[in-house]
Amino acid sequence: MTLVATQRATPTLRLEWRSDGSLWAVRGGEERAVAVRRCFPWSEPARYLSLRDSEEEEFAVVRDPADLDARSRAALEMALAVAGFVFEVTRLLEIDEEVEIRHWRVETRQGPRTFQTRLDDWPRMLPHGGLLIRDLAGDLYHLADPERLDRKSRDLLWAFVD
Repeated sequence: MTLVATQRATPTLRLEWRSDGSLWAVRGGEERAVAVRRCFPWSEPARYLSLRDSEEEEFAVVRDPADLDARSRAALEMALAVAGFVFEVTRLLEIDEEVEIRHWRVETRQGPRTFQTRLDDWPRMLPHGGLLIRDLAGDLYHLADPERLDRKSRDLLWAFVD
C-alpha cells in the first residue's frame, strides 16, 4: 500500500495599499482591511507579521516579506511605516562608509539613533515619495519627504543615494 501525501495549496496572498490609507489583504477571493502586528521572534522583527482584521482575528501571516510580490511588499512596507514600527528620520547628521558597511547617525522623532546598512542596501522609494531604510538589525527608518530635510541633511543623503 502506498500513501500519497497531498498538500492543500494555500491561496496566494496579495496586499494592497488603498487610497484611503488602509492595508487590504486579498486571499482566495476574500478580502479584508487588515492591520499589521509583529509576532516573534524579536530577533527578526521584519519577519512573521500577523495581518488582523477589525475584530483582531488573524486573516493571514507573512512569514517573510521577501516571499510577497513587489507590489504587495511595497504595500506592507507602507503599512509598517504608517503603523509606527519605524523610526521617523528628521535630520541626517553623518553617513560614513567602511568596508561593506554604511554607518548612519541620525535624529528621529524618537530621539538620536545610529545604525548600519550594507553598502549595497539602498533606501527604497515608497509609493508616496518617501524613503525607507532597513538597517542590519531589521529596524526601519522612514524619511517622509527627503526634500523637506535641512540642506545639510539633503546634501548628505543625495551624496550617497545618487
